Amino acid sequence: MRDETPEQPAPLRSGYTTGSCATATSLAAARLLLTGMASDAAEIVLPKGQRVTLALTFCRTSGDGAQAGTVKDAGDDPDVTHGAVVFARVKLRAQPGVAFHAGPGVGTVTRAGLTLPVGEPAINPVPRRMMIEHLTALAAEHGYAGGFEVTIGVEGGEALALKTMNPRLGIVGGLSILGTTGIVRPFSCSAYIASIHQGIDVARANGYTHIAACTGNASEDAMRELYRLPDIALIEMGDFAGAVLKHLRRAPVEKLSLCGGFGKLSKLAAGHLDLHSRHSSIDLSQLADWAAARGAAPALQQAMRGANTSQQALALAHDAGVPLGDIVCARALDVAREVVPDEVGVEVFAIDRAGHFVGTAR
Repeated sequence: MRDETPEQPAPLRSGYTTGSCATATSLAAARLLLTGMASDAAEIVLPKGQRVTLALTFCRTSGDGAQAGTVKDAGDDPDVTHGAVVFARVKLRAQPGVAFHAGPGVGTVTRAGLTLPVGEPAINPVPRRMMIEHLTALAAEHGYAGGFEVTIGVEGGEALALKTMNPRLGIVGGLSILGTTGIVRPFSCSAYIASIHQGIDVARANGYTHIAACTGNASEDAMRELYRLPDIALIEMGDFAGAVLKHLRRAPVEKLSLCGGFGKLSKLAAGHLDLHSRHSSIDLSQLADWAAARGAAPALQQAMRGANTSQQALALAHDAGVPLGDIVCARALDVAREVVPDEVGVEVFAIDRAGHFVGTAR
């Protein structure tokens, strides 16, 4: 059998979360303190029961404690932390239990609305539970009645955090230690959707009753200029319009502004809540039908059906005096209102590739 080629790609490879890395390194450092034995790998149990072993880049004593590190392997996911060194510094203490601290490269929570209180290190609940369970089991195994001071860090984490949503969410100084299963699934939609929900929750908790959900940078810039909204009230929804609309059932706001490229909003207007090309496509014939309902001549309809792009169809309609941008926004507004609760006021804006408004509906 011949080797695989690019025409026969291998399955995408999974990796491990920063929470798994923190668990493995804190366990190795604590074991060194209790046994005097340094390790080159650490076996941990993930939340769903899988046993995995993570290689360590170092495991050594340090002052009155010990530290261990591992290189974060995110598999084939384009994770910003892939290749970064996640490390733990552990000290023993008389009081039982585990106290967590943010080391270099790990952020601190400064705004309400997250799963952690203000002032806490950005080490999420599941990674905390994983570390507590492993360290508690280690202490019992060795008859140790005291507790642990655990500091988690990420080399270069403060710079890496600028590429994430952390600054907007009020997590300052570095990255978050994340993970609910311990495993990074390549190109995980669930992680993106979770960040959307988190962004809405943080905006609400900090008193913002008007949020703008945008498909990209250009639409964010348009909303920022129009309403002077701060970053905390701008939700980067990407293709996941449904994630925004459905979350507002549970966490409503007074006003939602939806803003996106004309082509993507035409998908929402057609009833698609996932705007990615894998799940929905721009229907030029449908655009022509909508234009026809507003008086578009047969020649214009035919030209729109034969257009190369939605932007070309939009330009053809504009030149003929047919407000296709407004038509699409009105239909997208109807779809959005079917999902969000009645108390949420919704408006929709469409922009072209230059970031200029080409349609609106309120």
